[in-house]
Amino acid sequence: MPDARAGAPAPWLLLSRPDCHLCEAFEEALQAHLGAALPPLERACVDARGEWRMRYGQRIPVLLDADGRVLAEGVFEPADFERARRGPGLC
Repeated sequence: MPDARAGAPAPWLLLSRPDCHLCEAFEEALQAHLGAALPPLERACVDARGEWRMRYGQRIPVLLDADGRVLAEGVFEPADFERARRGPGLC
């Protein structure tokens, strides 16, 4: 059976914690920066998985792409985000 999501952009994952005001501001800034170009966004508590808590617990909010690559963390900085989005070694 064909995947109904075929052709749809893969979701990004925003790791945060409940009542995290920095996380809310991060998401608002991300939305303002990308607007309609923002891929589907899944949200999860960083404490839900031990691996996430160990790796990202002190760095939230953390935005991961579909491959698990960190696109942004902490305070959303558009220039840093765009550099991470392009990948290493790309201008």
